[in-house]
Amino acid sequence: MATLAPPLTGPAGRGRRPGASRLPRALHPLCWWLWALGLTVAASRTTNPLLLGVVLGVVCWVVVARRTDAPWASAFRLYVVAGVVVVVLRVMVRVVFGGDQGTHVLVAVPAIPLPSSVGIQLFGDVTAESLLGGLYDGLRLATMLIGLGAANALANPRRLLRSMPPALHEVSTAVVVALSVFPQLAESIVRVTRARKLRPGADPNRVAAMRAVVIPVLEDALDRSLLLASSMDSRGYGRSGDRSRRTTRVVGTLLVVGLAGICVGAYAVLDASTPRYLAGPVLVAGICIGVLGIRLSGQGVRRSAYRPDRWRAAELVTAGSGLATGLLLFASARVDPTNLYPSLTPLGWPQLSVLPVLAILVGLIPAVATPPPVTVEVGPR
Repeated sequence: MATLAPPLTGPAGRGRRPGASRLPRALHPLCWWLWALGLTVAASRTTNPLLLGVVLGVVCWVVVARRTDAPWASAFRLYVVAGVVVVVLRVMVRVVFGGDQGTHVLVAVPAIPLPSSVGIQLFGDVTAESLLGGLYDGLRLATMLIGLGAANALANPRRLLRSMPPALHEVSTAVVVALSVFPQLAESIVRVTRARKLRPGADPNRVAAMRAVVIPVLEDALDRSLLLASSMDSRGYGRSGDRSRRTTRVVGTLLVVGLAGICVGAYAVLDASTPRYLAGPVLVAGICIGVLGIRLSGQGVRRSAYRPDRWRAAELVTAGSGLATGLLLFASARVDPTNLYPSLTPLGWPQLSVLPVLAILVGLIPAVATPPPVTVEVGPR
């Protein structure tokens, strides 16, 4: 008769199974957002379609390897579709408003002149340089959008709200409700489509089916988002605590000014054409004012969380890999900016450098160095 091997014991004498560190568990939601923001910053630093393709590959690989069956995870495909729409619209804008830019004419289209004060014209010769410029810009915007969609697919928005400090509950409540609309929309599409297939005599035509499910899907997604907002309000989210009206106004002003400073400073850091005095100093000042506003906002507000999420080695690796990707690609723009921004005149195939590719591949670490996700069975409710 076979006997079971005794369990491994740790220093504290408690039982520990082999590979316990690789047991399925959900990572801290904030680490996924830091990872995605790092990859988004990396995508904003280049218009090279090859590098942007590597970023998209890394993002999709990690999402496929570490997403669950939760409703917010199924919304990732909608972000991919939105990215494709962004690329198509960006190219169409170049065709409509960007004619006569370049020498390689593909299609000769008559131009419609506009007043000189407008500074643009409608249509004109469609050139290869204009189409490639629109494709590069659209692909960069689409990659940034899909990167943020990856964070929304991997991070539980409700756990993210629970992880926020008490001072940010007022803002984070509105943010979580806004972020939950897209996942709720994806779940509503699945539920309405499933109910329609179970109904006898359903029209198999896709166009007719889309017309039949648009209104129920939008209504169901809106109702579920409003229910989420009501449930959070009943549990005390968004309460300001014992603060006077004057303190509330001061705190709100500091938070708005700090956020504006962070936005201006971050844009100045990412855009090399802006004055340098708008980069570091404004960003640091915005962070300091925002921290002061958060500090004052947290006074008098008490929040408790049942079994709060903790940062462990996997969370640090995930957040560090994404931030390292953004920092390395930001640094490589100063070393070799030519391959990050391929030239359109003259036309040529974009080139790849080793440093940017290695920097982007660092973001692939969470797909292999983190515990597998917990499978969530989602059925009709």
